Amino acid sequence: MQTPLRPRGRLAAQAAAVVLGITTLVLAGLPGLQEHAEAAPTITRCQDKYGTSPTPPDPSTLPGYRPAGSGQWATPDAEQRLYPYDLPSQGFNGLEDPSSIPLPQGSDPKKYDWGTIENAVGTWMQKQAGSTPYKGSFNDWLNNVYTRNVGNNRRGEAYEREVVRYFNLGGVDWICQGSLKDLDGKLYQELKDELGDQFPKSDRKFDAVNMRTRTIYEIKSGIGYDKAQLPVDKALSARGWKVVYINGQQPDGRTIDKYKAAGVDYYRHSATPEPQFKQTPYLRQDPATMTADPAEPSVGAGTDMVKGSAPTPEEAEQEAQRTNGLIEEPEQDIRRPGGIDFSTLDLSYVGQTKAGNLKYAFSASNTDEDGKPGYGGQEKAQLISDAFFTWLALTPDHFWVNLNPDDPSTIMQPPFDRTDAGRVLLEADLAMKRDFGRTEDPKTEAGNKFWYGISRVDGLPCMNSTRNWIVPKEAKVRVQDDGVYILDSPLEVKTVAQDYTSTGPGQSCHLTKEQIDHNMDVYRSTILPIVEKEVNEDPKYADLRRVYKARIGAEYVRQTVAKDPKAFGGAFTKIIDSNDVSKWPLRGKNAGWDKMTVWREMRKSFTEGDFTYQLPLGGTVYTYIVGGVDFQQQPQQKIDQAAFRTAKPNLDDVTQHAKAEALSYKDDGVTVMGGDNSGQAGTSGDPTPTPTPTPTPTPTPTPTPTPTPTGTPAPTQTPTGGPTTGPTPTPTGPPTPSGDAGGGTGGGTGGANGGTGTGTGAGGGGGSLASTGARITGLAGTAAALTAAGTALIWLRRRRNTTD
Repeated sequence: MQTPLRPRGRLAAQAAAVVLGITTLVLAGLPGLQEHAEAAPTITRCQDKYGTSPTPPDPSTLPGYRPAGSGQWATPDAEQRLYPYDLPSQGFNGLEDPSSIPLPQGSDPKKYDWGTIENAVGTWMQKQAGSTPYKGSFNDWLNNVYTRNVGNNRRGEAYEREVVRYFNLGGVDWICQGSLKDLDGKLYQELKDELGDQFPKSDRKFDAVNMRTRTIYEIKSGIGYDKAQLPVDKALSARGWKVVYINGQQPDGRTIDKYKAAGVDYYRHSATPEPQFKQTPYLRQDPATMTADPAEPSVGAGTDMVKGSAPTPEEAEQEAQRTNGLIEEPEQDIRRPGGIDFSTLDLSYVGQTKAGNLKYAFSASNTDEDGKPGYGGQEKAQLISDAFFTWLALTPDHFWVNLNPDDPSTIMQPPFDRTDAGRVLLEADLAMKRDFGRTEDPKTEAGNKFWYGISRVDGLPCMNSTRNWIVPKEAKVRVQDDGVYILDSPLEVKTVAQDYTSTGPGQSCHLTKEQIDHNMDVYRSTILPIVEKEVNEDPKYADLRRVYKARIGAEYVRQTVAKDPKAFGGAFTKIIDSNDVSKWPLRGKNAGWDKMTVWREMRKSFTEGDFTYQLPLGGTVYTYIVGGVDFQQQPQQKIDQAAFRTAKPNLDDVTQHAKAEALSYKDDGVTVMGGDNSGQAGTSGDPTPTPTPTPTPTPTPTPTPTPTPTGTPAPTQTPTGGPTTGPTPTPTGPPTPSGDAGGGTGGGTGGANGGTGTGTGAGGGGGSLASTGARITGLAGTAAALTAAGTALIWLRRRRNTTD
């Protein structure tokens, strides 16, 4: 049985509830709290502040006490839970000129509600007239300081409500926003004396605390913590208190290290925040990214994050420095543009809204905003967008590149050679050639095994020429929610023996077919795996992987429109196969790019050599000069719902809600940023949060007395995985695309030495990222298949030798 409050204290609390709408109580009547306070401070029970049950929760359902398993330190399916909060300044985040806003009551910001456009402009004027004006632009300050502060405050309050309600922190013992000084004046003074300057200047307030079980929950909607609070929590943890930090997004590595050093636990409750605001004419919009019509601009977190990122690392550092000391409640911060590694930005989802607008999601790895802030989001997003529309506009027979020293006339088919997608393919070709050369260095383990493992002629290693190209392994996609989730898109490097008429330095050697076959086996087992890993993971190929994923998304759109020309509001019918890429040309620093520059570089590499290796054999040093080029392609598999849920649980929930706010996905270190080209981003009506039903743990706990603890509490655990949130809704989507949109295989034959090599294949002569068809593999219909046709993106390699 719960120990009751004194009758007089309870009556006082009830009276306060009538008048104030919130119950407070006198400390003297609460068991487990100090009873000798000089004054009679009042505290607030969580059940009265947030409407939780008067029945206390089963301890085994609470963070820090949950049984071992997948739900021990993270709430399963928390992403399905939405919590709204008021963020009015988000509705005018594109405002550049504050002087355009009338201030009917004067420039004093106190005359306007916090978060309104008038208050923002008044605050800016006051800031700039002071002794420390902001050194950046108004829009920079608006988004990186003002709206950030409003959001931290409002989101923090809403998230605390969400957490307290979800875990049902009710009963007489759970206190919300309790002051240490009020709760236990003796302990307060003891810690203050012990910590000295490390003790917070304004006491230590706990978001949620249970003095009986000595349990503290510090609830943060973002990825951080309050630096002033952690020393106190460390001291309390050392005294046997259970201190758990509950974060709405996965903390970064540095924060986790701080938690561990302080001896506190952390728990992730990744409920989805929903900022509420009304759209104004000053909403930030992007008329050029992921939209074919400037009159239908993109809006959403994807737009905000990429446009909010600094263009260079230097400017990102400067931006971070400008905000130092200006951010309130930084522990409530969610991930911002500086916390995104935009060099990893990819397209992860493409679909359509109910109104027929294109919707999409970008994803990228996280980075340490304080240590190495991210930058360059606009450039990478523009590349994705331009490639996406290029794949739609050009017929598939354009999707190839061909670096061959014997033929400069078939490098690329216009107008593919005037697009950034085409540029990326051709430059990746040359990059992979060089990676092969570096990997074959006999000073490396793989290179040594290769050179000493291949056939010998007259006692010396002899390697035939090869043609190398990239073909994607079977990618994984999930078609649902009127779109396609791009889950995995690995690339594979393939090779065949081939000879060419162009000659280079050194002497040739002659091999039999059996010797060539042996060489290729050694080559595939030593060199290829290393280069393939680089193609899939090395930053130099990030643009290649980026445009390739855009190809997958574009093919989904292509096939959807083929079945229903009215899909996507009919916006793509005039674009698809138009061969008009004038809206998506080479841009920025690459505007003057020329394919012949790449070909000439490759030709020089082939005829003169890039790398010189010395092999000590028989006391004589022989030098081998290697050159090369590369190529790519792609097939794909559609996975069913069960596999999707297993591989990426709740990714659909995160993606579909990522338009309103950039959201972290689980503990993968990835942020999802969504958007669409509806031009509409606001929410209508007043942003009044809707109470979320409190989940009922299984089994339903029976209230039991809680003894006063001595040391670390050890609550009785029951065999339950924690609160449940109800059944997962079954998503629905458009019919699975089927059929064959073209394709072909590349081929090449030629003598091992002295002969000529020719390439044949369907799909447009020498193809690369070719027509992405759709094939069915069991339950999996491909959403996109990039077929390699002909000898495109050839990697040319010749064995040369000289004697000193």
